Amino acid sequence: MKTIAMIPARYDASRFPGKLMKHLAGKPVITRTFLATLNTGLFDEVFVVTDNDEIGNEIKSVGGNVLFSKKKHDSGSDRIAEVSKRIDCDIIVNVQGDEPFTEKKSLKKLIDVFKKDSIQKISLASLMVPINNNSEYNNPNCVKVVTDKNNFALYFSRSSIPHDRSLKSPAIAFKHKGVYAFRKSALLEFTNLPISNLELSEKIECLRFLENGRRIKMVETDIQGIEIDTPADLAKANMIWCSKARSS
Repeated sequence: MKTIAMIPARYDASRFPGKLMKHLAGKPVITRTFLATLNTGLFDEVFVVTDNDEIGNEIKSVGGNVLFSKKKHDSGSDRIAEVSKRIDCDIIVNVQGDEPFTEKKSLKKLIDVFKKDSIQKISLASLMVPINNNSEYNNPNCVKVVTDKNNFALYFSRSSIPHDRSLKSPAIAFKHKGVYAFRKSALLEFTNLPISNLELSEKIECLRFLENGRRIKMVETDIQGIEIDTPADLAKANMIWCSKARSS
């Protein structure tokens, strides 16, 4: 089973333009993410997929593989789908470019879903982590997911779900970590599906899969990680990185 990682990397993020080229402990965020993904040792190949020359040249400067996409895309999965047609592989893991603390333990659990799926029942899997504070639970930038008893996703939302009306036996709330593992055929199918009304409303790409009757296997991890969505996130990431460097 040939497994590759693709890291979609666009320059113009709406909340934090140019964030992937901002420095985290002396290297751009996209470089930190690429190197972290490569250093897991889980993948046959790791690619950064971009339409931006600055990002592409940066990754090439550290010996990385770059694939240039040609079109403007609605999501990172659409971007990697365009170039995946050229790549011979079975499983494609979409690692977000703003996740410099990407680590092996969670990604291995995600890949193991497909290794154990001998009848190829699962075509898409993703990560979730328990939410431990109200601030994150009520934050619309934090995407929440509700699952069935077999950990297949029922719904994703920026709203605070599940709502605890009883106040007696609260359900655990989970944050969706935007790392997706596709069978290649499912990724190509995804990008050919029409953008759904729920996806347009919530701005959550995996709702396209659900709204078209497909299933998403969720994999629980206890590792939070840090997504670089704002300048404050970058400042926090720099503090954590420096703290780890001092303690190592």
